[in-house]
Amino acid sequence: MPPPSYCGRFAPSPTGPLHFGSLVTALASYLEARKRGGTWLVRIEDLDPLRESPEATTAILNGLQCPGLIHDGDIRYQSTRLALYRQYAEQLVEHGKAYYCACSRKELADHHGHHPWDCRNGAPLPSDRPWAIRFALTDEEALWQDRILGAQHQTLRAGFDDPVIIRKEGFIAYQLAVVVDDIDQGITEVVRGSDLLEATAQQRQICQALGGTPPQWAHIPVIVNDQGAKLSKQNHAPALDDSQPCQNLWRALVALGQQPPETLLRGTLQSILDWALTNWSMARISRTSMTDSLHPLS
Repeated sequence: MPPPSYCGRFAPSPTGPLHFGSLVTALASYLEARKRGGTWLVRIEDLDPLRESPEATTAILNGLQCPGLIHDGDIRYQSTRLALYRQYAEQLVEHGKAYYCACSRKELADHHGHHPWDCRNGAPLPSDRPWAIRFALTDEEALWQDRILGAQHQTLRAGFDDPVIIRKEGFIAYQLAVVVDDIDQGITEVVRGSDLLEATAQQRQICQALGGTPPQWAHIPVIVNDQGAKLSKQNHAPALDDSQPCQNLWRALVALGQQPPETLLRGTLQSILDWALTNWSMARISRTSMTDSLHPLS
C-alpha cells in the first residue's frame, strides 16, 4: 500500500491579525508542503468566542493572501464542528479513555495532581459544581523525532497531566479539536511554533485513542524581538503591513535561515516565492529562538 501523500496545514486562532511570527510559521508550512508536492490547508481554530472576532479572521486570511500563500481546498472553521467534537469526547468517555471532572486547577495543585473528588475513578460528581471532561492519559515516557528540534522526550503522568478536552464553560478545548481535525483532514506533518511543543505528547495519545496515526512534527523556534521577548498576540506583536508583501516574505525567509539574496527585494512577489520554493530547506532552520530581521538592507 503506498504511503499517504503529504498534507500540511496552517491553523491560527482568530484572536488578532497576522503578526510576523505567525507569517514565519505559515511560510515554513506552505513551502514544505509545496516542496514535497503535497497539499496545504488552512484551518481557523475559532473555539473561544470570548477572545475572537470576525475582523481577526479576515485580517489573518488577508495576511496570507497578500504574500501569495494560497491554500488548497476550502477553509475549515472549527466553530462549525462543535457538535462533532462533543460526540468524540463522549465516545472517549464511553470507552473509558476520558472522564467527567469537577476539580479546579487549584484543587489539583493543592493535592499534587490527585483528584480530590476521585473523578478519574468514576466517583459521583458533586451536583453543585460545574464539570469538565478530561482525557485519561496513560503513564508514558514519550519519544519522538522532531524534524527541526531532533529527538524529543516527554514524561506523561496519568492523572497529574490529564488535559481538559471539554471546558467547564462548555467550550471545546484545543487539545481535542486539533487532533480530531488532523485525523479527519489526513494531516501527515504539522509545522508549527515551538510554543506548542509541550502539547505534542498528549496529542499523540489522544490521536491513538481516536484510532488515528500521529503526524510528524516540525516545531519552528519562536521569533523574538530585539529585547528577546516572543512575538505573540498576547505580547501585542504588531500586525503585518500587508502593503509590503515582498519585504515581509524576505524577512520571513531570513528568520527561517534560508539566506535569500537582497536583490530579491527589488523583484516581484512571484520571483521571491519562486526562489523560496527552489531553495527551501528545513535543515537550515535554527534550533534556537530567531530574531526578526526588521530592517533589510537595500
